[in-house]
Amino acid sequence: MAKINQKITPCLWFNKNCEEAINFYISVFSGSPYKKEDSKIISIQRYEEGMETPGIAEMKAKILTAVFELEGQSFLALDGGPVFKFNESTSFQVECENQEEVDYFNGKLSAISEAEICGWLKDKYGLSWQIIPRQLIEMLSDPEKKKVIKVMNIMLKMKKIIVKDLEKAYQED
Repeated sequence: MAKINQKITPCLWFNKNCEEAINFYISVFSGSPYKKEDSKIISIQRYEEGMETPGIAEMKAKILTAVFELEGQSFLALDGGPVFKFNESTSFQVECENQEEVDYFNGKLSAISEAEICGWLKDKYGLSWQIIPRQLIEMLSDPEKKKVIKVMNIMLKMKKIIVKDLEKAYQED
């Protein structure tokens, strides 16, 4: 396994489609017109003959561990079988610069439209993401609580975040 140069690294457990998933995530983040850093695979270690792991025959050539980066953030991933599944208690927030970037990531990552709520979505691997515009973060940080409540109430009714609707609520008196 490659050395990871960050203190805390998320580890993603996939059934048997780890390689497909990390290639998908890299393509999404590499394809963004707003990317700031490269997204890439750093290393892959595969299950090998002779490893004393239960069920190794079905895991041969699958990913034991992979290190990859999305926008400079390192992740560890593995094919662990169907024992554990993703759920909404863990998600990754993508801070977007504008509506176009929100639309890009929402369009690329959302696979289950019924799961969309308040900028949260679920991808085809079951991983949850929060696609959040920078403007929402700024509005919710306003010391004027009346504005924060208006923005929050509008946001809570949304599936995908619509910046102009948030801005309208924020600017109303």
